[in-house]
Amino acid sequence: MRKENSLQHIILNGGNLFMPSVSVDCVIFGFHDNELKVLLLKMKNSASWALPGGFIYKTEDIEDAATRVLKERTGLSDIFLKQFHVFGQPGRAEKKFHINFLKKEGISLDKNNWIIQRFITVGFYALVDFAVVTPQPDFSSVTCEWHDLDSVGDMFMDHKQILLKALETLRLQLNHEPIGYQLLPEKFTMPELQKLYETILGKKLDRRNFQRRILSFGILKKLKETRKGGAHKAPFLYCFDLKKYRKALEEGLQGGW
Repeated sequence: MRKENSLQHIILNGGNLFMPSVSVDCVIFGFHDNELKVLLLKMKNSASWALPGGFIYKTEDIEDAATRVLKERTGLSDIFLKQFHVFGQPGRAEKKFHINFLKKEGISLDKNNWIIQRFITVGFYALVDFAVVTPQPDFSSVTCEWHDLDSVGDMFMDHKQILLKALETLRLQLNHEPIGYQLLPEKFTMPELQKLYETILGKKLDRRNFQRRILSFGILKKLKETRKGGAHKAPFLYCFDLKKYRKALEEGLQGGW
């Protein structure tokens, strides 16, 4: 572990290293086994799960800080990343939790220590290929794991609110951002694409209507290959026509789902 990433170093020297009272939190979405998933950290000395996040160096751009956090947690450097909201409620930080957590780590705090002051956080959502992520915990957590979106319970601080806001944003941007391209493998079936839309939207879609509409945009290429295995007829594989997909997203995929 690099010295500047150790817990004690950050607590004792963070006031000189980082922007005061500003952090980033990242909602990292992946898609696997027809489920939308989110990457979460299990906090030390707590039953709480949290979003990957971090502080912003004084000489660092905010988006660069989010990119750095994502690389440290996923091992990836080329990630689709969007800022979506700022969270600044006065009571969002759990000062008592921080103090007790650090006491258990053998670190005593002055009441004016920078880390227990009020923080606002800038929320980013990221879309990653589930298969290539190598989850890594940070200095304040014991594990970093994928969770099915619909199984996430209570979370640390206001992180559940941040997660729900990110999902709301994802739904609103479904017709304007390359969400399918970022979350699906290069080749996919029509049922897999439909399931992705259903998990993001949180509702069932009519199979025929979905297929007719998605094909009407002209953004897919039907391949000669099929998905092997299973009891049913092997479905054809598709891939995105990136040139047409990007153009369609600029204009917005028209109509609601």
